[in-house]
Formats: sequence, C-alpha cells, structure tokens
Amino acid sequence: MAWTVDDIPSQEGRLALVTGANSGLGLETVRALAAKQATVVLACRSRQKAEAARTQLLEQGLTGLDLLELDLADLTSVQRAITSFADRYGHLDLLINNAGVMAPPRRTTVQGRELQFGVNHLGHMALTQGLLALMESRPDARVVTVTSGAQYFGKIRWDDPDWEQGYERYSAYGQSKLANVMFALELDARLQEQNSSIRSLAAHPGVARTELQPTAIASGGNRFEALAYRLMDPLFQSAAMGALPQLHAATAPTAQGGDHFGPNQLGGLRGHPVRCRVAPAAHNREERQRLWELSEQFLDA
Repeated sequence: MAWTVDDIPSQEGRLALVTGANSGLGLETVRALAAKQATVVLACRSRQKAEAARTQLLEQGLTGLDLLELDLADLTSVQRAITSFADRYGHLDLLINNAGVMAPPRRTTVQGRELQFGVNHLGHMALTQGLLALMESRPDARVVTVTSGAQYFGKIRWDDPDWEQGYERYSAYGQSKLANVMFALELDARLQEQNSSIRSLAAHPGVARTELQPTAIASGGNRFEALAYRLMDPLFQSAAMGALPQLHAATAPTAQGGDHFGPNQLGGLRGHPVRCRVAPAAHNREERQRLWELSEQFLDA
C-alpha cells in the first residue's frame, strides 16, 4: 500500500518546527501536520510571507499555527530564533530542516560562507544543535533533514568549500545537499552513542514543483537550462507529493533513526515514500566526522 498523508498518526499534543514553511514542501508539511492536530511553528525568513501562509491555512480551518522569524543565512538570527523558541515553548518534538536555496549566483551568508552551504547545511546544523536540549526528554522526538537527489552527484570541496575559486552553482548546490544527508546520518550516530532517545532521519522529495526551480532558472538567465526544465516538466510531481518522504520520516511509526526516504518511482524522481539509498560518501564515517568538525569550525568562527 502506498503511504499517504492519511497514514499520518494523530499528532495531537506534539509540537513541530518547520523551516522554510511559507511555500512549497514546507507549506505542505505544515498543512499535513496541522491537519493531524499538531501545533506547528512556521520558521521563515520573511515575516510577511509567513503571515500570508498562516492566513491561508487558517482559512482552510487549520489551527495551532505559530510563527518564528529565522534567517538561516545569518547565524545571529539563528541564535535569536533558538532563544525565542526556547523561551516561548521550552520543548520540541519534531524539527524539520526543510528550507533551502538552489543554484543562485555566488553569494555569501552574513558570516561570509557560500550561501547554499551556509543556508542549507550550516544554518540548519546550528539550529538543530541549539534545539536538541529541548527535544531530549520528549517521546519519539525526531529531526528530519531534507536533502535532494543532488546529493548523488555532490562532492565536498574540502580545499574550498565556499567556492571562492571557480564557482559552479549546481555543483555548490550538490555539495550542500550531500552535506545535508551526511549531517543527518552523523547526527543520528552521535545521538545513539550518547544513548539519546532523539532520532535523526533524512528525506528527499524527488522532482517536485516548488519555487526553487523557477527561481534558479531566473537567476541563471540560461535559455538552455530553461528549455531543459520545460522538457522535464511532465516528470515533476506536486509539492504535496514531494513532501511525503519528509512527512513519512517525521511521523511513520516504522521509521528508524538513520533512515533516508524518497519517492519510489523512476529512480526516485516521483511517487510515494520508501527507504532509499544515500550518496556513498554519506556512508563514510570518517568523511562525515571531517565535515562535522569543519562545520563546527565555521559555526564557531
């Protein structure tokens, strides 16, 4: 049987935080969790867009929705969000690291890191580390980090992770998405070693219609890239379908720490969620530890 949102068990009494929650996969994730009675905090960079998303959901009859200002491109904002959330709630059951940027011209975070690595990986790592203490005593606490199929061609550019030389935007995106799944698996390994009850999982949406693709195409200004996306259009599934793997990781009773979920059709491009392979580099514990240590250096700088 194909897993759908109808299979999500009741989330009554559970508190979830979803980053990048105002559109695309994040909005669909919020919608599904709220429909199952979870209290959901929409953590977004734009307060205006977050308010608009919440209004849309409230008009659909959903409740238990709160907002949190969070700019993952600024570690100071991340720390403010952690403090604000802790003061407001004091606990957390489910963290979904969903937000992301894809293939922009080279830009940097406030702290000077390449934007995709900084937002997709470092910002989420800092957020997760700051919230874990709020999750420790909660039953069935989970961290779900959203990666993509780009992990499979991603490589960590150890000598120049910020792409100061020879920037290639899709290769930098692949690096950030590989970092996502490496972080998710290493976090789970470390939690197990600490006898923590928190589980860390990863998920990828296949090819789903979100704001990422048109934004990437517009920023690139490449007509061949635009044509390629038009030719691929029949393969794209809805954002609601793309959100299923992360919802499965977040709620399915059978999901285990270290699992990675993605669509089950066309080599992971679309379909319903199943356990799927991760990029080979993510299985290498030494490489994961190396990334963790490098990331901590960047976060402490």
